[in-house]
Amino acid sequence: MEFALALPREAPSIPVVRRVVGDALRGLGVAEDCVADILVAASEACTNVVQHARATGDYRIAGRVDDGTCLLEIEDGGHGPRPVPRDPGVLSESGRGIKIMRALVDDLDIDRTPDRGTIVHLRKRLTWRDGALVGRLDRRLMHSAG
Repeated sequence: MEFALALPREAPSIPVVRRVVGDALRGLGVAEDCVADILVAASEACTNVVQHARATGDYRIAGRVDDGTCLLEIEDGGHGPRPVPRDPGVLSESGRGIKIMRALVDDLDIDRTPDRGTIVHLRKRLTWRDGALVGRLDRRLMHSAG
């Protein structure tokens, strides 16, 4: 499954991301605790775009579920790299979103390029509910390939 969204750089877009991504993952049969982790991490990345990106216009989110993994890419379309604070300190409000994202996903990468701005890559190995659609499809494919 793959999807892509282009949304205005405004706070009301963040619940839209949560709804679309959450519904897609739940529809495939991803376990609710795994969905929750992905949605919080994605919300943090989108909030950073809305609050801190130096670009104007839309931002983009691309998602893919493949081989039991969810990969989300949040791209701000900015005009260039912007440094991330190394360790802002325990009491600082800045930089906490990155720590939250790191705690909730298996891999977090942040790329900064002059032509695409900042791209946050979130990757999480998925856990499934019993009877998940993906599990049923995998069994049928294995049987038919057999």
